[in-house]
Amino acid sequence: MSEENYQHILQGLLYVCGDEGLELQDAAGVLDLTEQETKQQLLLLQQSMKDDVPGLQVQCFGTRFQLVTADSIAPYIEKLAEGPRQAKLSQAALETLAIISYNQPITRIEIDDIRGVKSERAVQTLIHKALVQESGRAQAPGRPILYKTTERFLEHFNISSLEELPALGAEPEEPSTEEADLFFKELEDEN
Repeated sequence: MSEENYQHILQGLLYVCGDEGLELQDAAGVLDLTEQETKQQLLLLQQSMKDDVPGLQVQCFGTRFQLVTADSIAPYIEKLAEGPRQAKLSQAALETLAIISYNQPITRIEIDDIRGVKSERAVQTLIHKALVQESGRAQAPGRPILYKTTERFLEHFNISSLEELPALGAEPEEPSTEEADLFFKELEDEN
């Protein structure tokens, strides 16, 4: 395989690994190279990106490599982070928020068990948006962190307390048949 192909693969691996970064040993295993050969490919990628992709760079932290934004664009990223965020919550974040709101305080492991998938990223998103916060530690092995909703959660959903949450399994109210009949009768009268 050519050096360029290794670098393309490494670039994709770094992207997928996100904030956690890519361990040299893991990258070597994926590429079927030695750690030294893999490190050389990562360093070549680091230089290549510095020249060809000035907004992103490969950063080395011991044996872990991470794709990060370049220092030169930090002011723009800060501006984006400070601005109003109108982004909607993902489906995973909404599911996680619902689980936390109905079962609080709750550990991430309990959330994962209910959802059937890992929820670490969704929990971090909710913490970042100040909808969820840590509320202590569970009295269990490892003393896992407990999570609960915040006052901002109440504001965001325009409720004054958790008691106003709809009952689990409750269906939204549908208009009565009388209202529907009246609506259609009015339409017929207009025509």
